[in-house]
Amino acid sequence: MKKFRITTALACFLILGASLSPAFAGDSFYGKVTEVKDGGLVVLDSGDGQMELQMVGIDVPRQGPMAAQAKAFVSGMVLGKNARMRSDHRLPDGPMLARLFTDDPVTGIREVAVEMVRSGMARRQADYDFKYGELAAAERDARAAKRGLWASSERQ
Repeated sequence: MKKFRITTALACFLILGASLSPAFAGDSFYGKVTEVKDGGLVVLDSGDGQMELQMVGIDVPRQGPMAAQAKAFVSGMVLGKNARMRSDHRLPDGPMLARLFTDDPVTGIREVAVEMVRSGMARRQADYDFKYGELAAAERDARAAKRGLWASSERQ
């Protein structure tokens, strides 16, 4: 009986500890995007609190007309909608670097960073890609079609 109590106490301690721990790489959270701060930074409300998410693997223009277009593009995809994030890692005193996925019954599940690159609203970070090369393929498509950042032959 004593062994059962110790085992139960240990299990409760582990479950409680896991629920209070911060997000780690590979953790997944579901919630609603409540704010788009710029083309690469959003706020996700998971119901237990809000998290700033910086999309991993892409560089988004920070100034000028392309920055405004990138923000509008992301807003159209996820603002006020449900989404899922998969954490990569957290920056010290900063946002969670994460992959962000739509959860739209009409358009389906799509990765926002890949769609940003495919539309020409962002560039793939040098030497960074996801498991199946989605970012590189999306950037090749955007360059070939001269979309967004690639519209001018000077930027190639």
